[in-house]
Amino acid sequence: SYTNMLGGASNIVLLTQAFRKKFVIPDFVSFASEIDALYENAKNLGGGQVADYIPQLARFSPDLWAVSICTVDGQRHTAGDTKVPFCLQSCVKPLKYAIAVHDHGTEYVHRFIGKEPSGLRFNKLFLNEEDKPHNPMVNAGAIVCTRIGTKLEFNLVETGLRPQNVPALSAPRFQSERESGDRNFAIGYYLKEKKCFPEGTDMTSILDLYFQLCSIEVTCESASVMAATLANGGFCPITGERVLGPEAVRNTLSLMHSCGMYDFSGQFAFHVGLPAKSGVAGGILLVVPNVMGIMCWSPPLDKLGNSVRGIQFCTDLVSLCNFHNYDNLKHFVKKLDPRREGGDQRVKSVINLLFAAYTGDVSALRRFALSSMDMEQRDYDSRTALHVAAAEGHVEVVKFLLEACRVNPVPKDRWGNTPMEEAVHFGHHDVVTMLQDYNNKYSPPGGATEDKEKEISEKNIDGLL
Repeated sequence: SYTNMLGGASNIVLLTQAFRKKFVIPDFVSFASEIDALYENAKNLGGGQVADYIPQLARFSPDLWAVSICTVDGQRHTAGDTKVPFCLQSCVKPLKYAIAVHDHGTEYVHRFIGKEPSGLRFNKLFLNEEDKPHNPMVNAGAIVCTRIGTKLEFNLVETGLRPQNVPALSAPRFQSERESGDRNFAIGYYLKEKKCFPEGTDMTSILDLYFQLCSIEVTCESASVMAATLANGGFCPITGERVLGPEAVRNTLSLMHSCGMYDFSGQFAFHVGLPAKSGVAGGILLVVPNVMGIMCWSPPLDKLGNSVRGIQFCTDLVSLCNFHNYDNLKHFVKKLDPRREGGDQRVKSVINLLFAAYTGDVSALRRFALSSMDMEQRDYDSRTALHVAAAEGHVEVVKFLLEACRVNPVPKDRWGNTPMEEAVHFGHHDVVTMLQDYNNKYSPPGGATEDKEKEISEKNIDGLL
């Protein structure tokens, strides 16, 4: 019933956000259609090999392809084979590390594990100059992290990182992982020799737990909630419960950004600019901080062990939307920002314009004019930048708006006041004189046509360059 739907205060807040379009992505339907287009584009991509060094992984069809999105508000969208279960494999590593830091703190965890990219294959028998694994995203670091976290499988279930309706463990895949895990056993014994574990570690049981965690089954839908929990600062967007502390989330995202994509991490950070973690089952866990979590899954891998379709999707997503960490720098090429409605950008533009006029910032106004901003925009009281500059007595701003931008010198606000009347009211005689001189000099008999005014304006803007 309607009453049951309202539930409690949290649901009322949620419904209010929906009706007012205050979700992080206001027009989610349009955004979802863009995601579907990116999904179809990547679906047609060929190439890559399904991982076969773990026999159970080799059984997946190379045609499987799924993308699932969960925003920090709990908005959900899926495309493709999103209900087919698969193993997390290395996608579990950031979650293990996050829980270890959440339980024990950064200082303790990094007594045993470094923070740097290794520049080597993820399963290499190699430690840093301090005889520690380079980072928790390579196998050596993840094995040590498994020991630090302890009972991680229990924690994954209890803290809500893994939805309860998905099998906790695929026994056949765990067995397959263990039987083909000679390299990981070698890494384990090497770590034991170098005394990389805390005292009293049973290395064999830790490796069993490591294999179990890699064999946890998820679907794209459930894994996207894990990613969204990281995007949401440690709060699960579905339950609203805090799962991880802010320190654990920050550290995890930092390491995902620098080390999460195997030997492709540098290129991924360069081209995509978002925290991510890939796994040999074909998953890519992608985080857009404060916006959404995404899980892409397709078994065919490139030569570096990353999903071919997943990499293409992530690259296309950042080409379309300004999600790259450095996409919002000033004067950068504008991309789609699904976080804003069209009106939001206009409001911001008006505020910036009028505030520059209020403070007398001619440099900012010149920058706005050169970027083709409408210099005659009005606020909710129909006041223009010229009204504000005249009221504040900024002679240089008034001169710039009139002579360089050729704005209308006699606009009326909601009370019928013109810039001239504002200047008179506040006693700014220099501004009054300038406005009078301008009107006498540039007001042609009968008035200029719109085309002529536009031509004059464009010539003046060219003069700014």
